[in-house]
Amino acid sequence: MTSSVFDRISGSSRRLARLRGTLLSEVLPAIRLALLLGVVGCSVSAQPSRPGDGGGAAGEGGGGSAEAPPPPGLSEEDLLARLKKHLLPANRPRRPDITNAYADDPRAAKLGKKFFHDRRFSGPLLAHDNTGGIGTLGRAAEVNKVSCADCHIPHDGYVDTRSTRGQLSLASGWTRRRTPTLLDVAQVDILNWDGRRDTAYSVVFGVIESPLEFNSSRLYVAQQIARFYREDYEEVFGPLPSLHQYDPLDAARAGCEIMPLDATNEQCLHPGVDDAEVTRVVVNFGKAISAHMRQLECGRSRFDDWLEGDEDALSPEEVAGAKLFVGKAECATCHVGPYFSDHKFHNVGVPGSLSPFTGIDTRGDRGAALGLQLVQEDWLNSRGPFSDGDDNRLDQIPGDLEKLEGAFRTPMLRCAGRRPSYFHNGDFRSLIDVVEHFIRGGGDQKDVVGKSELKPLPLSPTERDELVAFLKALEGPGPDLEIISTPELPP
Repeated sequence: MTSSVFDRISGSSRRLARLRGTLLSEVLPAIRLALLLGVVGCSVSAQPSRPGDGGGAAGEGGGGSAEAPPPPGLSEEDLLARLKKHLLPANRPRRPDITNAYADDPRAAKLGKKFFHDRRFSGPLLAHDNTGGIGTLGRAAEVNKVSCADCHIPHDGYVDTRSTRGQLSLASGWTRRRTPTLLDVAQVDILNWDGRRDTAYSVVFGVIESPLEFNSSRLYVAQQIARFYREDYEEVFGPLPSLHQYDPLDAARAGCEIMPLDATNEQCLHPGVDDAEVTRVVVNFGKAISAHMRQLECGRSRFDDWLEGDEDALSPEEVAGAKLFVGKAECATCHVGPYFSDHKFHNVGVPGSLSPFTGIDTRGDRGAALGLQLVQEDWLNSRGPFSDGDDNRLDQIPGDLEKLEGAFRTPMLRCAGRRPSYFHNGDFRSLIDVVEHFIRGGGDQKDVVGKSELKPLPLSPTERDELVAFLKALEGPGPDLEIISTPELPP
């Protein structure tokens, strides 16, 4: 950073010190700023909360102790050194994915983009809220209405801005968690809010076979690939296996015909679910989609320009917020590195609620305590027969998962300002709402699954606004228009 930018930091510090001196009588009771699953997470307790006891993924380690106040007397040099750990260099290479031999194959990415946008892999809509009106994808019992792009909307940062309130997603039914962004997903090895998947290609199985999402089956997907994409598939993956031993599945019978009582955990399984050849076709379906998703990036922001010497890239308010982020607020304890995440799992005291307009109760979600257990038992994981390599990511999972009750993965923060809601259940509608959550010290512990890690951290209203201004300055250009455009699908 140039000396002029450094002087500007120092000047901002002196002005803020004078301002805060006049506000001492207005300082609110202890607050806690943190961001979980879409919002900033500041000063959570430093307990084992992720796969592994070491730093974050790709060399992005965690921050300092969250149980003590910020170190006194931090110099401007200290703050700048901490901020530089968050620089996203131009042309930073994507993190390799050795579980997918086609991860960076342009042919696979092109095919995966078509799969991502094609609704013909989904079965019937089940929820009666599917009335054909605004926010829905059709009417109940209609088929072939749901694609990946209908909940991960390309032009809106690959989050769901379609469904009512932008909180939970309405596909075949109402999902129980907020649709996460796919921007920069290539940087993550333990996926989903709860760590249920450790291979990007296996994520599609949960979507396909959930009665709340595609409401379909792996056999139906394999048959649709053979029907519409045989030539494209075989160009990338080689010959399709014969599926002649199975009767063709009609779309209306692809998944469940009525909504199960426990739609979160129940599936309507069909022939082929235990067939390795059928599963291999769907694995390749997932590997192609993953190759496409690896191209989805938020990109560099004004913050990176500022770090590299453009002193006008950030406003004084945003600069003050950046210093709070790595200093007093200790947000970098969890949100560290170029993508602002340690990729660990933390409990920040979000109790869940009865979601308005949906009738869905998001309370009681065990999070990583269950997800990380299930991923180790899954034959689709990185050590299973469908993985193209094992980088020992499963070794990072701690043995005592009880400590992760109610914990969820730390979200990345680039392009976070554009999200329609925050946290794993979408209960908060803006970054200001999230800040107010931590001003209250999180939810009432009696309503929280597990033990909340939050500890009070007093910040003034001015500091709160500065921190939010900084988060909004992490906006990037997003993927190129060529990537987010809708592809032409086979007839």
